[in-house]
This record gives sequence, structure tokens and C-alpha cells, in this order.
Amino acid sequence: MTKGNINVSVENIFPLIKKFLYSDHEIFLRELISNATDATLKLKHLTSIGEAKVEYGNPKLEVKIDKENKTLRIIDQGIGMTGEEVEKYINQVAFSGAEEFLEKYKDTAKDSGIIGHFGLGFYSAFMVAEKVEILTKSYKDEPAVRWICDGSPEFTLEETTDKTDRGTEIILHIAEDSIEFLEEGKIRELLLKYNKFMPVPIKFGTKTHTLPLPEDAPEDAVAETEEVDNIINNPTPAWTIAPSELTNEDYMKFYHELYPMQFEEPLFNIHLNVDYPFNLTGVLFFPKLSNNLNIEKDKIQLYQNQVFVTDEVKGIVPDFLMLLRGVIDSPDIPLNVSRSYLQADGAVKKISSYITKKVADKMSSLINENREDYEKKWNDIKIVIEYGIVTEEKFAEKADKFTLYPTTDGKYFLWNELEEKIKLTQTDKDGNLVVLYASNADEQHSYIQSAKDKGYEVLLLDSHIIPHVIQKLETSKEKISFVRVDSDHINNLIKKDEPIISKLNETEKESLKKNVEEAISDAKFTVQLEDLDSNDAPFTITQPEFMRRMKDMQTTGGGGMFGMGGFPEMYNLVVNSNSEFANQVLQTENTEEKEGLIKYALDLAKLSQNLLKGKDLTDFIQKSYQHLNK
Repeated sequence: MTKGNINVSVENIFPLIKKFLYSDHEIFLRELISNATDATLKLKHLTSIGEAKVEYGNPKLEVKIDKENKTLRIIDQGIGMTGEEVEKYINQVAFSGAEEFLEKYKDTAKDSGIIGHFGLGFYSAFMVAEKVEILTKSYKDEPAVRWICDGSPEFTLEETTDKTDRGTEIILHIAEDSIEFLEEGKIRELLLKYNKFMPVPIKFGTKTHTLPLPEDAPEDAVAETEEVDNIINNPTPAWTIAPSELTNEDYMKFYHELYPMQFEEPLFNIHLNVDYPFNLTGVLFFPKLSNNLNIEKDKIQLYQNQVFVTDEVKGIVPDFLMLLRGVIDSPDIPLNVSRSYLQADGAVKKISSYITKKVADKMSSLINENREDYEKKWNDIKIVIEYGIVTEEKFAEKADKFTLYPTTDGKYFLWNELEEKIKLTQTDKDGNLVVLYASNADEQHSYIQSAKDKGYEVLLLDSHIIPHVIQKLETSKEKISFVRVDSDHINNLIKKDEPIISKLNETEKESLKKNVEEAISDAKFTVQLEDLDSNDAPFTITQPEFMRRMKDMQTTGGGGMFGMGGFPEMYNLVVNSNSEFANQVLQTENTEEKEGLIKYALDLAKLSQNLLKGKDLTDFIQKSYQHLNK
């Protein structure tokens, strides 16, 4: 029997581990199962290269609760340890057996899947246990040993005949303040959270399995049942399998395994698989998003060698892809010692860039493979693409290949197609291409119709971040501008060198403008006279493109130097000086009657813009009924 002190450089490292090393006590189970998995995969590797002369078989891990004795056991059928190895790997804190193993077998163990990294995971057991036992027998022909420690630097280590089969059993004597970890529901929850996709089967209790009836069984036959191991994990999740071996049904099944409360199918998936200059695998799913930018639940999950680490993946996943769902698994992601969060590193940036490129390539292939299907899905994926254009330069550079610009008529154009379609009709007198768009087809219907009557195409750009997208496009492309159809009268949206015929002289125009300004006396409206077609509306309300766009950008974050305060409501009131109404105003001598005409016309213009509300709307309706009764 051996007695001694654990080789640590402080009086007692366990309180430090318990208090500071791991922020969440529940991860002890993740760490111990990771160790058990490593022990199993090490044996698999040694048997495959002929160094371990034993039968690997079909090993599994097992987690057992004994509430009566207040113990939790984690049992593996892996490589096991000799007494000398226990001295080396357990009694010398922070000596990583996995790290040493990988170094020793670096030429053959590269893809073994071994998880261990820090050599401290085992000690997380003392966060929940007042005493820890290790019962272990090596694959080598040496006696089993038992190690016991009560959380002080003192331990006991002795040979034992209590264990005859290969592997290691960790026995945790659960402390009074951690008895929740003796509850079956709690342990199942943790196993599903952290170990759902571990590469070695994990048994947690048994379940009843119904045997199939023979073909010639009578109708009233009752199927027999048997108790079988309850394997709680899936050792071969989709991201560990070659894409060529997976069907769409396999991906959908995996999606619902990841997110059991998601009943809607994802639109498509992207399978990640790279081994240089870093190792990374994973599957990302595009859910139906529409214009929703506030997706918080069902996030992308980060794994390291099939061990769940976190769903806080900011940094490794570009911001615009945080709206997606799925899994990323990489042994090369730098984590803090408790495997709880990312550490800043050049590899993280490379991984982020790779994911961005992979998504861009997938978008390009999807639209090339099936344009019609891609167009149908556009409204559900556009928010991700648009967000990427605004925030990721490398993504924006590729985006013309797969970004669609839908029209109010339900047609879809890529950028080069749009340019070709509108360059003859929508190039202004200065050679600028003017792209007309609407943000709400119903509210801006009359303006859209006016544009279409002139032969113009009107895009329907209705997501929350469109003002930012437009700003990006206008700065990255030459001689183009986006103009919303209600930002000015249709004749002014695309300036042409066309003669203007005016029915009024300058004196009459000045008088008309003064009459209108005095009648409305509203600082929100700037009156401007335009010589338009006599059949055009007498009054048209527009909102200047710059002011409205800055205001829209402010509501979604941005607006540059103007983002510090609220924008006032400012509108242009375009008065058609060639309309019959203009003549009627000038010829009406009664001031009160003239004012009534102008206010009524203004109310009609407001009504068309959905600006007539509250008391003003009530008064307008009553006034209209009075006109009917005359």
C-alpha cells in the first residue's frame, strides 16, 4: 500500500479548482466522460496499430446512480491505468495524459479523436464530491489499483482484487451541497446537454424494448419485451460522416435531434469539412427567418471532438451567420482551461473566414443548381445575405453572384441582370443608374403604379436593414443611386433632359405657393411647386430620400454622425402647378373657402400616405359626408 502527498505547488489546490477554475459545477460530468472517452479511444488506437494485444470489442461508457449510498459512478472499458500511471497522471496535477499520448503517437494518432487537453478535468470531480475513488485495471497484465482522496492533498493508493475487467471506474461520493447530481433527471439533462454526440456509446440505465411479432403470429398475440441498455447518445452524428454518405432525410433527422422543439424544416444545410490549415467539421442550417433579426434560442453549438462546449460562438462564427443553426466542431479552437469559452487567437479568425467563404460558395451553388427553388426561398434567407453584405467585406465581394433583387411584380434579378434591364430607361441625364424601390407594396401602391406607368422597374426591398444595404451598394458600385418611389414626384425621381411646359407665370406660381403655405401652416411640410402633367394629382406628399433613409438607419443601428438624436418628421408637399386645382385655388377669392379647398386636398394627400390619423381623420370623414349631403 502506498501513501503520499499529491504533487502540487500550493497548500491545497482543490478549493481553487472548486471556486475559480470552473464557473459551472455541472461540467464535472462532461470532463469525466471526456476522460473516459479518451481512455476508450486510446485503446482503440493501440489495438489498431498492434501495440495493445487485446480485443477492443464494442466498449461503452456507463453512468450509474446509487442514491442510497450517495454515489455517482462513471465506468469505462478503455485503456485503464497501472499503479505507476495513477501516480503519474492523477497525483501530479495538470499533467495531461492525453497530451503525452498524442505527442508519443503523433504520427499515427492525429485522427484518433482524443479530447483531453489540460490534464485538470478529473479534478472537477471535487466540485461536487467530498471523496473520490478510482478503481482501475490496465490493458497491460498488471494488477488493478484503487486510489482514494477526500479533497485534501493526501491520497491512498493500493492494489485491489475488486476489479478484474479492463478499464476505469470513477466513484464520486456526492457532497451534501450537491445532492441534485444524484437525481436521474438531472444527470440525464447533463448527458444530453454535453455528451449527446460523444463518439463512444454511453449507457444510462435500461429501457424496455418490444420484440417484433413473427409473421405468422395470431391477431391477438402480444409482443414480448426485453430490457436493453439505454444508450443516451448518438456516437456518429451527421457532421462526423462524409456528405456523400448522407441524404437530405439524414440531415433533417439530425436537425431535429439538435433542436427537438423545432417543428419546421430548415431550408437547406451547409456541410463544413476542412483539415488544413486547421481542423473543422460541422453542419449549418438555414432556418426560415423572414425579417426576424432577434433569434436567440436554438443557437449554433460549438463542440470540441464531439464534446459540447458552448452555444456562445461569437468570434468564431461571423455575426451575420449567428442567425443560423447547427454545429461546429474543431479541436483547434483555443479555449480557456475549463473549456467554457473562446480565447482570442489567429486560428479563430481563419476559421471565421473559412465559414464565411463556405456559406458564400454554397449560396452560389444553390442558385446555379435550381434558380426557381432559390427564388422561392429568398424571403426566408435574405436577412442573412443582406446582413452579411453590410458586415463582412469578403462576403460582400461575392454577394452579386447570389443576391436577388425582387420587383413589386414578383420577378427576381441578380445585380447584373437588373443593370441590363433598367439601364436604358432608368439612367438619368448625368449618366447615373437610378434604382427605384418600395419598402411596402400596399402603402406605396400609388407611387409604384406611377413608376410602372412610365415603364420603370420598382424593386421591393422590405427588410429592416435595407437602408444599410443600400448605403453599402451605393459606395461600392459606381454611378448608381437608390431612390424610394415615394421620395419625390415620379418626374423628379429620374431627372431627364426633357422640356417642361408651365401653364402659370412666375407671379401666379408665387401667389399659389403663398396661398398653400398660409393655409397649411405646418412646419413638417415644405411646399414645392412642380410643372407636372395636368392629369397628375394636385398634391403629392413625399419624404426626402436622405432624411428618410437616415431615419430608417437609425432605427436599426447606424446613421453615422446623425445617430445621436431623433430625426424630425419632414415631408415635401409637391403642388402640381399645371393641375386644374391650382387654377381653382388662384381663382377663389374667399379666403376661408380657399383655405378649406387646400386643407381638403392636403388631407387627401395625407390619406394616400397613411398620415391622416386620430382627430384629423375623424374630421376629414365628417367633412366628406357633409360634401355628399350638399
